[in-house]
Amino acid sequence: MDTLTPAPAALEPFILRAKSSTYVGGAGKVAPLRTASHDLEYREGELIYRDSYFGGTDFLGQETVHLAGRPIWGMNYYGYLLTDAIDAFTAGETIKAALTALYAEGRFLGGFRHTAGALTYVDETVGEVTRFRGVEHIATADGTLAYELRYHGGRILE
Repeated sequence: MDTLTPAPAALEPFILRAKSSTYVGGAGKVAPLRTASHDLEYREGELIYRDSYFGGTDFLGQETVHLAGRPIWGMNYYGYLLTDAIDAFTAGETIKAALTALYAEGRFLGGFRHTAGALTYVDETVGEVTRFRGVEHIATADGTLAYELRYHGGRILE
């Protein structure tokens, strides 16, 4: 790791603050960089976090962290409804509630379960902030999987 890249111990808390402030916190909306994208941004000094995604019910996105104009971390994700047992709004609200609880634990990578009403959110992650992959699900009370998101990412080195 070069001297311009923060150690994982410094990078992870920044990502956590950024994620808490943008999608979950409802802030950070900026002009889209790509046609039809939805972009969220969070800044601290020379560190810039951006979440850019397309779609709604089924969606595809990418999160990146830049330091002094250089990409140093990223994550790609694709989420979709599996059944009409829930709609996109309900899935989004369930995800926000679950992530708020996860972030309150001081982390953003899974190994996490959260139940809200009749829906259960589960996140399973392999790896650490520097290299990881995972999946999140929402299941109904009878165990039917209603939503899934797959993600992977980690540090970017030149």
